[in-house]
Amino acid sequence: MTTSPQSPARESARDDVLLVRSVTVVNTRDGSVTPGTDVLVRDGRITEVRPGIEAPERLRARVVDAKGLFVVPGYNDMHAHPLDQLPARSRDRDLRLLLAHGVTGFRQMSGSAGLLRARAEGTLDLPSDGARPLSMPGTVLVTPLNAGSPEQGVATVRQQHAAGADFIKVAMATPDVFFAAQQEALRLGLTIVGHLPQGIDVVRASGIGMKSVEHLGPGVGLFACCSSAPAAVQPDADGGGEDKLKAPPVKLPFMDRLIDRMVKRLVINPVNRTTPQAVERMRRAVDTYDSSMAHTLARRFVDDNTWQVPTLIRVKTQQIADDRAFAEAPELRHMDAPTLKRWRKATARFARFPESARVTFRELYDRQLQLTHAFDDAGVSMLAGSDTSGAGWVVPGASLHREFDELGRAGLSPLRVLQMATLRPAEFLGTTDTMGTVEPGRLADLVLLRANPVDDVENLHAVAAVIRDGRYYSETDLTAIKNRATNDR
Repeated sequence: MTTSPQSPARESARDDVLLVRSVTVVNTRDGSVTPGTDVLVRDGRITEVRPGIEAPERLRARVVDAKGLFVVPGYNDMHAHPLDQLPARSRDRDLRLLLAHGVTGFRQMSGSAGLLRARAEGTLDLPSDGARPLSMPGTVLVTPLNAGSPEQGVATVRQQHAAGADFIKVAMATPDVFFAAQQEALRLGLTIVGHLPQGIDVVRASGIGMKSVEHLGPGVGLFACCSSAPAAVQPDADGGGEDKLKAPPVKLPFMDRLIDRMVKRLVINPVNRTTPQAVERMRRAVDTYDSSMAHTLARRFVDDNTWQVPTLIRVKTQQIADDRAFAEAPELRHMDAPTLKRWRKATARFARFPESARVTFRELYDRQLQLTHAFDDAGVSMLAGSDTSGAGWVVPGASLHREFDELGRAGLSPLRVLQMATLRPAEFLGTTDTMGTVEPGRLADLVLLRANPVDDVENLHAVAAVIRDGRYYSETDLTAIKNRATNDR
């Protein structure tokens, strides 16, 4: 049975044998291409990649004519929150939207005891036609809710390790809590990732072994290391920032749920909590940015193997939230009315900042593009992520494609952007034997593109078909998934 990439939708069962004929394979290591290649998939894995493969006669194989198309590994959104979404219907919508945009895997950046338990028991019950979770932490460490002291932070790390967390994520913590949690995580063989707390010694955190920094800080934490007047930029550990939550008066049961509710309200747009003092620090960060110091910091990250996940689209939707392009984006049709209402309400609040503050936010974003370019130029390892779901104006799947565009605006080459969504995630996770390249033995999570992604970042958007776990989704199938999300809002 031979079909084209536009063949109609099929049932959800995996294709036991799938043969993709005459495709051009893109080497994600160096960007070279090999046209006229066949890719054979059996039981969800790539078994052969070479010209002239014949489908096994004794097995019913599906054959796809992919002449003129380019094949790359499936995209991975390496900073995402789809498993946070409730009810399960919203979660499944988001997972399917990811797949419909070529995103076959994601790093779940917030977890809970319940999610870890369900994963261990095999009861997550996620849709087969959606993106797959690649790794997951426990509940995010948030001072003062579950990390109000070094002792409490260490205890939380131990609990998450026992529950099977893949890593520890820190969001809002004091430096003493952060370093205590970091040391305990490393002792237990866990990596620690996330936000850089206010007043943190970035060089120390990197040198000890912070695995990845998310959102370029966020805020001005990294910029204090890239400033000709660092003391004027860096806030102290206790004052003036937007990342502050008040502790409940007593310790409550179901703390995970409390943290989840509080963080969900905050994450739509944390910039809305920015104080006038924080705006002043941002202004100084913009005005005192020193490119030579940025390259010095970048070289430190290279030496320490500290990865960066810029999530530029997330930063942009926070700092330029009132850009009409966000409110008019076509992908908003996939989102439900209550979500859109919350996003618009947060944007209306953002619009109440004085014009001078909004100018500072925009100019700080330009500096963040420059910093991303400096990191890339120095060879800092980086990952593509978008911070979907829950963040304002960040729509699952479409947001990673917008991240590609922002990385291109920052001056990264198309190959580098492609690698940040394919090869680099495999390297980061230590799974290069199963993902990141189109080679025998890898999982059959693939994207077929209508143009060479190494020629232009724009070509990363040209998704013609997706293969997930050996099942082939034509362009018609992917459109149907998007339409279903729209109709089920």
